[in-house]
Amino acid sequence: MGTVERSGDDHTSEMESAEEEEVVGSGELAQHLLKSGVTRNEMIAAITNRLHAEAMASLPPNVRRRIRALRTLQKEFVDIEAKFYSEVHALECKYEKLYKPLYEKRALIVNGTYEPNDDECLNPWRDDTEEEELARAVQNAAITEGEEKKDDKAIEPPMDPNVKGIPDFWYNIFRNVSMLSEMMQEHDEPILKCLQDIKVQMHEDPISFTLEFYFAPNEYFTNTVLTKEYLMKCKPDEESPLEFEGPEIYSCKGCEINWNAGKNVTVKTIKKKQKHKSRGSVRTVTKSVQADSFFNFFNPPTLPEDPNSTVASDVQALLTADFEIGHYIRERVVSRAVLLYTGEGLEDDDDDDYEEEEEEECSMEESEDDEPAPRRRTKKPGKGPAENPAECKQQ
Repeated sequence: MGTVERSGDDHTSEMESAEEEEVVGSGELAQHLLKSGVTRNEMIAAITNRLHAEAMASLPPNVRRRIRALRTLQKEFVDIEAKFYSEVHALECKYEKLYKPLYEKRALIVNGTYEPNDDECLNPWRDDTEEEELARAVQNAAITEGEEKKDDKAIEPPMDPNVKGIPDFWYNIFRNVSMLSEMMQEHDEPILKCLQDIKVQMHEDPISFTLEFYFAPNEYFTNTVLTKEYLMKCKPDEESPLEFEGPEIYSCKGCEINWNAGKNVTVKTIKKKQKHKSRGSVRTVTKSVQADSFFNFFNPPTLPEDPNSTVASDVQALLTADFEIGHYIRERVVSRAVLLYTGEGLEDDDDDDYEEEEEEECSMEESEDDEPAPRRRTKKPGKGPAENPAECKQQ
């Protein structure tokens, strides 16, 4: 019932907004909700539910009785559906073991440990003629450009044709997938170029899964594996069983990253000037605050004790977004990695062009009450591999 904005239809928009305000502002329920401090959307939802309840109450007793019988049938349907989803998860665990050898071979090829033979490189369902012709054209263009600008030191060297594996494989996937590229900051890139593999471990009891991120030795942290575990529930809620819609992630747990000194990209130090209230003297203090980084993914927020607080609502929104990311990595990124690398498996929102947004840097000298505004970096996703391989130590 939110206000509907239509381009070139201001009169209609004003009428719908007025009708909505009339509904929200009328009745004892609206007054109670206004005093309780609920959000506008929660208020509209509560009033909508009340209107549905009043409509049901207006039905004849025999009709209401039959509707209660239908709810009972719906509850039985939900119970069967929950059993179905539990068996689906068991199947996913079973087939994950069958996928495992394929993922392991993929990792060997990507990291240059195994060189596939000619038979393994055949794709009989594809015609590679166009791709090979394009590759030759790109190579010839690069040679011509190099001859014209051979004295220009700013030209990036082409990828070594004898390079092992597929350099920056996972890093380029992060660049291509909009959901991941939006999380990735410039200071994250050298670390993600050291990402060697992402694995999923499925667990039957309790129903859950763990994402494992494997890194080559690097100068940033000592961990070789970073993990993120997601706990799921697959049974109806006792108080509202008919709201069940399938397996639901309800909790997640990250891991501790052992950062090397001065290399923690999730923290930044800012300087503030503080003025004494009575003496008027000024002092400069330093403060560590959280910095935007993909690696905050491994330190998810925890819900406060009061689930009805404003903070709890904000944290729940962050966790909901976190659950979506974890689910996407499990369902799409791990299983379709090569297609995300080449661009063949990108969805419409991943295939859009994003322009760089420049925002003014916040001053390093802020008042005592000011908090640094987060700097959002919108990156244009890459459509192909980066040209320079990662400078990571090889295990």
